[in-house]
Amino acid sequence: MKKLHSALALAILAASLTGGVALAQDHHDNHAYVAHKEWKRGAAIRHEDWDRGDKIDYRQYHLAAPPAGYEWRMIDGNYVLANSSTFAIRTVIRIP
Repeated sequence: MKKLHSALALAILAASLTGGVALAQDHHDNHAYVAHKEWKRGAAIRHEDWDRGDKIDYRQYHLAAPPAGYEWRMIDGNYVLANSSTFAIRTVIRIP
């Protein structure tokens, strides 16, 4: 019986450690391309996509200056220009 308890405890420990590794690898890479067919001019980008995007300097990436109220973000291998308060998309450019 003691061996059964030890084996069960070891299995539970192994499962919990494996689950922790899976969570640690859940970081999203904004440089890897992901197609977003819903990202079209005038459509609103989801708030969680916008928040995890990296705000970028348009000059560094040779992009057009954003109009007032807009900013460029790098999200899922795309440069996205959207209104920073309404999240309405103006431009999406796939990163080459």
